[in-house]
Order: sequence, then structure tokens, then C-alpha cells
Amino acid sequence: MSTLGQQRTKSSLSRLHSGGRVPHALLFIGQTGWGTLSLALDFARLLLCETPDSDADGNAVACGKCNACGKTGHFTHPDLHFSYPTVGPNAVSTNFIKEWRAALAENPYLDANTWLQRLGAENKQGNITKDECNAVIKKLSLKVFEGRYKILLMWLPEYLGKEGNRLLKLIEEPPEQTIFLLVAENADLILPTILSRCQLVKTDPLSDDDITEGLQNKRSLDMNRARQIAFLSGGDFNQALQLADNPENDDAALLLDWLRKCWRGNGVELVKWTDNFAKLGRENQKQFLHFGLHFLRELLAMVVTKNPDARLRPEELQTAQNMANVLNFEKINRMARILNDNIYYIERNANPKILFLDTSIQINRILKEG
Repeated sequence: MSTLGQQRTKSSLSRLHSGGRVPHALLFIGQTGWGTLSLALDFARLLLCETPDSDADGNAVACGKCNACGKTGHFTHPDLHFSYPTVGPNAVSTNFIKEWRAALAENPYLDANTWLQRLGAENKQGNITKDECNAVIKKLSLKVFEGRYKILLMWLPEYLGKEGNRLLKLIEEPPEQTIFLLVAENADLILPTILSRCQLVKTDPLSDDDITEGLQNKRSLDMNRARQIAFLSGGDFNQALQLADNPENDDAALLLDWLRKCWRGNGVELVKWTDNFAKLGRENQKQFLHFGLHFLRELLAMVVTKNPDARLRPEELQTAQNMANVLNFEKINRMARILNDNIYYIERNANPKILFLDTSIQINRILKEG
């Protein structure tokens, strides 16, 4: 399999394939940046391969040479169907299949925000619609065209919401030779009835060595630069690629600017910052909050372990070290809960100006508490 690292999971999948015991529904759980989507793609390629081979570790892999591998490599195999979040109340995945194939070819480690912005989401939220569920049911009612199986690979079933109920019977009693590969980041957002029908496949954060090797191969970075980025990326290869392509992380700069303004507590500054931030669009706002949670996790680790180092760049690290001198575990935890709650509120179309101004005031009070 071409996915970086994940040797434990690759071995498990290889055993399922070699033993002829592939469940009809697998749920891959882990951040996309860890290679979860890439791993599911590799497994789909293996299942459809005409002459499977073995890698250096003895795991079953697709040969990469047969007709089926050629088609799955370009994401055009007639027995490999895709479903993913799209934009629009009646949108279906096939409306965006060209964009999807191009995105996977460029970076199978991409995150939801990158994908949705590619579709021009702006303030619109991604979703997997009722029409998409009906289209999935129709696709899987067809017979196998060329391969041994027909496969549905659904990326981010969290976006199904209650529409997932439409697929329950299909997942529980799929047509003959049908396999579901669901790729999720947060199992808590998936209907329990869907979870109970799937065998879990958990992935892990990538090691610094895996990311270093990947950056050298994908971006031709020298060893020292690749290792530095690997340290900062926290096991997420998508984040590593973004750092390699854009050394200046806008989310990082925005976060530090916001925290400084929260510390000063100037009402005019906070209102102006909030007005500008509200223009970014909901998906970008969620991305910012996820980065803020990463920063707070690293800050929390510094406070708990008394270790002055963290997976942060120099300027961010300096800010974190300063904050570690005045914040305790309880305060950082409260700040993290606020940011996490905001992600929930944004997904439910809260007014961003009101939400983030209130958040700024709450953060100011926490920072200034004795």
C-alpha cells in the first residue's frame, strides 16, 4: 500500500484480504491527515486488483500493473463508487466527480475544509444530502461490472446527519459482492445504528520519521527542513504539506493576534477583529478553531509536564511559554471547551459576530483572572 506508515493497520487489512474474510462494512477512523482516506483507497485498490502482490513487510498490496489497478489509480474503476460532502441542498457526489478525482490525485491526505473550499463553499456548509443517499442506493443496486466486488467509499459520513437512516438497511443487508468503506474522523457524529453495523479500522498519527520521508519524496525537502516540519505537524501529513508549501500559517498568525487582543481587552479592537473574522466563512472559522485547539493542547502539555518545548513554531512557542507562566490546567481547559463549543455552534449557523465577540470577552476574563 502506498500510504505512509500505518503498519499495524496495513497488516490487519492484509490479513482480512488474505483470509478471504473482508467484512461487508468497514469504518476507518482517524484524521484524514494520518492517511485514513489514503489507506481506504489503497484497500479498495487491493480488493479490485486482478493479481495482488506483497510488499517488503509481507502485506498484501495491489500489483499496480493490471487493468483494474490502472483504473483505480485514476479513480475511474466502474465498480468503485465515491460519496463525500458537497455544497448545495440537492447536490450529489457525481456533480463534483472531476473536482474529487483532481483533489485525490493532488493530495489524498486533504482535510474537509480544503475540499469544501475547492467547491467554493465560502459560508455554505458541506453535507451529504438525501438525494446523495438515494443515488448511493441506486448505484449499489447495479451488478458488478468488472471486478470481484462493487465498493462504496464514503468520506466523512459525519456529514450525513439523520440522512444516514436512509442507508441503514443497505449497510445491514447489502447486495451481493458489495463492500462499504466509510472513512470518518469523529465517530461521535455518526449514527450509532451505522456504527454498530461496521467493523472499526483505527489509524494512528504518523511518526516524525514517516512524515520526514514523505516530505522528502513529495516536496524534495532536505532532511533538516523535513524533520522540522514533521515535528510541528503533530502526525498530520496534510498539515505537514501545508507548512511545506506555505511557511506562514495564517491560522497561527490570526490566533496569536486574537490572543493578544483578548489579553488587552480593548473593546474597539475586539469588535473590529470580530467583524473581520466573521467574513472568513464558516469552514475557515472552523479550521481556525481546530488550530486553536491544537495550540491549547500543546500549551496544556507544557503546563502539566513543565516542559518548555511543544510542537509549535518559534513565535507560537514563545507565546505559549509566556501563557504557561500565567495559566493553569483549569483555565486552559476552560478555554479549550469554549473553542470546542464554538465549532458546534458554527456548524449550526450561529451568528459569527455575536459568537466570537462573546468568546473574546470570555477569553479575556479567563486570562485576567487572579
